Amino acid sequence: MSELFYDAAPNATRVAPERPKVRNYPDKPPEVTLFGTCVMDLFFPEAGLDAIRLLEREGIRVHFPQEQSCCGQPAWTSGYVKEAREVALAQLNLLDNGRPVVVPSGSCAGMFRQHYREVFADEPETLKRVEDLAERTFELTEFLLHVCQVQWQDLGEPTQIALHTSCSARREMNTHLHARQLLGKLEKVERLEHDHESECCGFGGTFSVRMPEVAGAMVQDKTRSLMDSGAVEMVTADGGCLMNINGSLEKQEVAFRGRHLASFLWERVSGEKAS
Repeated sequence: MSELFYDAAPNATRVAPERPKVRNYPDKPPEVTLFGTCVMDLFFPEAGLDAIRLLEREGIRVHFPQEQSCCGQPAWTSGYVKEAREVALAQLNLLDNGRPVVVPSGSCAGMFRQHYREVFADEPETLKRVEDLAERTFELTEFLLHVCQVQWQDLGEPTQIALHTSCSARREMNTHLHARQLLGKLEKVERLEHDHESECCGFGGTFSVRMPEVAGAMVQDKTRSLMDSGAVEMVTADGGCLMNINGSLEKQEVAFRGRHLASFLWERVSGEKAS
């Protein structure tokens, strides 16, 4: 999610987001909470189920609170501070149970780990709970790689893929590094480089709505780079980017498509073809 609209809320306390710190990862827990994200819930529910399957495959019991909704990021980055705080507080109350929180989206995980500190910067007691949540929050690939320390047998056919990582997830959660390492554990998967991997796809949440011409040009550059890579498909751990990139590809009437990394990983380790 873009940070372009932070100045829209002049009365909010703004704290510069920290770079991801080196984490001391815990042992694999018996239970986690999955925060599914609103985009995944609405547009990619099968990817959410695949994330659960990946976690259960590691012997972990997955809790999915039905009351969860948005992390508050769209309101926050658009300058709606009061509304963002209300949404964020509801998620904080729901997740205040001590269990690790696994999020199949680096940008939403980054909201928990980084920006809730800004949202509640003037509420010291709430901020203590925010710090606790931040330490318990893991992006899905990070959790599988460093907490579960997965050792997989690749059951799929040899393939070549391109990786897209959202710009905020790169900055705040190092998602690009985790995804690369995780894909590197699949011996029949070749990840092809493309020259726009670090560039924004143009989605940026409300950015794509407020500046559609600029956003459209950005996603054209992104899709061209992906197709020119020679990859069979694109994978990404961010649902918003996936929705934007696939929408552009569909509009261009080309066969190339992307899918969520959770679904790609599940197919490789389970041997089950996507329906």
